[in-house]
Amino acid sequence: MRKIHYIAFLSVVTLISALIGCKGNKPAPVSERIAKAWSASKVDEGTVTVYTKGGTANVRNYGSFKLDLSQAPTVRYTEFDGNVFVGKYSVPSDNRLVLTDLTPSPTGANGTIEFVINSIDDSSVTLTRTTTSQKTGNTTNVYTLTNP
Repeated sequence: MRKIHYIAFLSVVTLISALIGCKGNKPAPVSERIAKAWSASKVDEGTVTVYTKGGTANVRNYGSFKLDLSQAPTVRYTEFDGNVFVGKYSVPSDNRLVLTDLTPSPTGANGTIEFVINSIDDSSVTLTRTTTSQKTGNTTNVYTLTNP
């Protein structure tokens, strides 16, 4: 009888250990998933798609555009025209990315650019700039970025 109780006890302990140790497939926090070097694969300026990576009819060349968040909290932001800005970034919530202390300051940005994080997965992120860009004719831009 003792042997049966012992086996039952071990079975319960094993089951509890398995349940406690099981973390499931919970994704990493957005702040960790976004911490990569991103490049443009598609850009919409306002309601117009102006760039698609590999496209032949691009209105603007975003081939130089990069958003390097791989060295948290430092950001290296390269605009479509090749201008590079260095500063800090934060992810204050799962749907916000804020670049601050950018030097030199991007045109009309006072050193800060904020984005809404529309979607993110392991290889792509879609961001909407919360303020208009003077460089693109005061449009609100949506960036679909990939991590090659």
